[in-house]
Amino acid sequence: MDLQLLAALVLGIATIVVLVLWTRLDAFVALLIAALVVGFVAGSPATDTLGSITTGFGNTMGSIGIVIGLGVAVGKILEVSGAADALARAFVKALGKGREPWAMAGTGGLVSIPVFCDSGYVIMNPLARSIARRKGAGYVTLALALGCGMTLTHHLVPPTPGPLAVAGIIGADLGGLILAGLVFTLLLMPIVVMYARWIGPQLEDQVVPEVRKAVYSSVTVTASGTSATTPSGGAAADAGTTADSADASAARPGSPAAVHDDEPVHALGEAPPGGKPHRMSAGLASLPLLVPLLLIVANTVTTAIDRNRQGVLAGDDEYEPSGIADVMAFIGSPVVALIIGILLAVYVLLPKWTTRTQVTGWLAQAASAAGLILLITGAGGALGQVLRDSGVGDELAEAIASWNLPGVLVPFLIASLVRIAQGSGTVAMITAASVSAPLVVGLGISPVVAALACCAGSMVFSYFNDSYFWVVTRFTGLDGMAAIKGWSGITTAVWLGSLPLLLIASAVL
Repeated sequence: MDLQLLAALVLGIATIVVLVLWTRLDAFVALLIAALVVGFVAGSPATDTLGSITTGFGNTMGSIGIVIGLGVAVGKILEVSGAADALARAFVKALGKGREPWAMAGTGGLVSIPVFCDSGYVIMNPLARSIARRKGAGYVTLALALGCGMTLTHHLVPPTPGPLAVAGIIGADLGGLILAGLVFTLLLMPIVVMYARWIGPQLEDQVVPEVRKAVYSSVTVTASGTSATTPSGGAAADAGTTADSADASAARPGSPAAVHDDEPVHALGEAPPGGKPHRMSAGLASLPLLVPLLLIVANTVTTAIDRNRQGVLAGDDEYEPSGIADVMAFIGSPVVALIIGILLAVYVLLPKWTTRTQVTGWLAQAASAAGLILLITGAGGALGQVLRDSGVGDELAEAIASWNLPGVLVPFLIASLVRIAQGSGTVAMITAASVSAPLVVGLGISPVVAALACCAGSMVFSYFNDSYFWVVTRFTGLDGMAAIKGWSGITTAVWLGSLPLLLIASAVL
């Protein structure tokens, strides 16, 4: 490979890592500066590099920006309406006694598709504590299973923003990525449960005292409206202790006082006089999530069948959808499907007495949360365009093609290295997608497999530089090496488990 172009690639990635780790700049600015560095070192004219940045940013936002915004909005309504909590309790009830770790992992996986990991874990953690309190033990196992179940779909299944961004940058079919991501999630779920069951009992006695007291004591509401605690009777319960108020308030957004763990979690407040109390069934709760996913997947399947009937290969610009395929291409497009999802969320999940001000406030919060993700995604597309236009992508593809290395390992390893270096899974997968996008054709792998490799590689070894590490370990009550063994270990286990799946997928797809 041309040493100048190799230097451009290496310095570009190093720029991202250094700026995110050791400066006050965030990933958005780091990606843009990295794009400038790549263009400069590769010898591209300055005006051409700027043109590539704006073109790549605009093209990426055009393909995926609306979808990310709508997906985050759906997740916010699921969060505040109590729908996420209703789905979690349905999982626990369906799987039954003795299978609580499976219920927690499945709950995490389902809730984390539309809801950000951090807030989703805060919402669902009280359920894990309630189960552990009734059993008198096993909290670490449940907490790790819940957190890593969320990690799987957060990294692998759109419309989570990271995988959505990767699909847009690489050009992978969104419906195909949803299906493949769900298959990977189901196959990796046993690793989550087995690791949690293995390491959990070893770490149970290392939970910090404050969290131990909060977990193994019952929170009730007295006649005067103040909270009180009583020992649950479990082996870890300490008489006369009180639950950690910060955890209780954080875990139940909008809750004015301590509540029973069996009560639904939502932020709607009390019903006004004459208004019906808010109740949420799992069936209703699933509609804004399942309907858009099913429409997008149905579009992918219908289009594939129609192409096969017409004898038109995928990617052929001459393809004209016919009949039902034309209808599905419209209602199954990600934009329309998620518009339907947000309408269902607002008008089905929220009670009639919810005010317009409340709803617009929640949607504004969702837009605020999506803002940085949108900017990072666009900047990742800009970096990818510079890599294409400067010739770095073509040179790298030719160099890698001469190695005896499965092509799918390239985006996987790039994502893994960036994740370890700077901590953010979203930044890692977007960086890997930006670097890999020009290589997909040359590597001879499916865009869906390339996208999966970027997403799976970014799951590796979550530790101190990952914000989600601190959310999970703080709520679980693990410090130091216990946190590394528990959380860093379980994320690395699913990362390793994804590698053979990727190799099989690259051979099949």
